[in-house]
Amino acid sequence: MQKKIIFTENAPAPIGPYNQAVLIGNTLYTSGQIALHPQTGELILDDIETETRQVMENMKAVLAAADMTFENVVKTSIFIMNMGDFARINSVYGSYFDEKTAPARETVQVACLPKNVNVEISMVAIK
Repeated sequence: MQKKIIFTENAPAPIGPYNQAVLIGNTLYTSGQIALHPQTGELILDDIETETRQVMENMKAVLAAADMTFENVVKTSIFIMNMGDFARINSVYGSYFDEKTAPARETVQVACLPKNVNVEISMVAIK
């Protein structure tokens, strides 16, 4: 199978040697998204809900570039700096999915994330 690189200007451009997502067959593997505004490159860190919403909007744009939606997502990985923020992150994250068809997921607390953000999310989606 041939891999197809997915890129959209509606999500932040990669800041290293990686791509926003890679499509192999009907499976999309996304890189982690943080709360960078796609047009300005500024971090959106007003509060954890706003930060999480920006992450999910970035992910929505990457999925759309591969002609997918959150309905196609089968697995997510959430990395957070403070497990005390979990409920507020989960509330925003959950608003993007139908609970009956929500993907599998793990959430882990980490010591540090790129640019010292509070949350990073990656996904696997299938068309």
